[in-house]
Amino acid sequence: MGRRLKIILGLVITTLVIFIVLVIYFCRKKQPKDESKEMGENFEDKVESGELEKEDLISFQGGEKLTIHDILDAPGEVIGKSSYGTLYKANLERNNSIALLRFLRPACTEKMNEILSVIHMLGVIRHPNLVPLQAFYSGPRGEKLLVHPFYNRGTLEQFVRGGKSGNHASHEWTVICKISTGIVKAMDHLHTALKKPIVHGNLKSKNVLLDDNYQPYISDFGLHLLLNPTTAQEMLEASASQGYKAPELIKMRDASIESDIYSLGILLLEILTGRAPINDNPSPGQDPYLPDSLKDVIINQRISDTFRPGLLLVDGNKKPVKEERLLMFVQLAMACCSPSPYLRPHIKQVLKKIEEIGQ
Repeated sequence: MGRRLKIILGLVITTLVIFIVLVIYFCRKKQPKDESKEMGENFEDKVESGELEKEDLISFQGGEKLTIHDILDAPGEVIGKSSYGTLYKANLERNNSIALLRFLRPACTEKMNEILSVIHMLGVIRHPNLVPLQAFYSGPRGEKLLVHPFYNRGTLEQFVRGGKSGNHASHEWTVICKISTGIVKAMDHLHTALKKPIVHGNLKSKNVLLDDNYQPYISDFGLHLLLNPTTAQEMLEASASQGYKAPELIKMRDASIESDIYSLGILLLEILTGRAPINDNPSPGQDPYLPDSLKDVIINQRISDTFRPGLLLVDGNKKPVKEERLLMFVQLAMACCSPSPYLRPHIKQVLKKIEEIGQ
């Protein structure tokens, strides 16, 4: 009896060992090692959890004829980089057009199922002063690509600093009023014309593009909604270091239409003065922060001592601009930059005033 029990136990143990070896072998054989290594995760786990994203192209107005190959095969030139993505000037050869492609790094964005509604919301927004989203590509490993029109004069930052698009026009009152009014109209649309107000969250001169006629187009509105919380917060900190962040903001998730108004005020001062929001090399006794450095100008009403002479002339007829208009412009921008969000004007008030000033 004892001998028979030993034989039975031996067979059971042997069978069990063989079974375990076979399970390990087939599991290893099924796992796609290369893909698992590239993604840093187990491929099968991603499939079962629904995390693996498929390749797809969502088209909106202006991008109906685009294909995935048009976008991915387009020769591109890098024109900008950030911690969360890269901007490309791309030649869409089949369509004989140029596009602005924004690549978002997979590690910086939310999953597609969490942002799909945001993508569709941004894709249907159309306004003469907003950069439209024409298409959105999502790749199999979470990479995301936004397709926009390309604008020849580059960014507003380049314009006011005298870069590739900056010239004497940046000193002309009519051009300044045109750009400022267009920006305010775009923000009015985002804040009041939609079913639910859209907070820009990152308004600055780098995110305003200009065409050949100095028409402004605001980009990046709602972009923080596509990013994960950590990356969105990094975006806010970058904005703070450049002087655009409202003082009450601690987290990007708390961005509001009031904090947008603050950034708008900084932007208006930047357009008018040609100065950066923060002066990295201030002279002795000079406040490096743009709004603070202009307080004395308002108190003493010494506009002509602060701004460029070209601002006092209107292009064409060279009709003098009254200093009162420049002062009204500064006062409006400074009101937008109020430290208290409750004291900042509503966007409708800003629009009415900026149109009055530009008449």
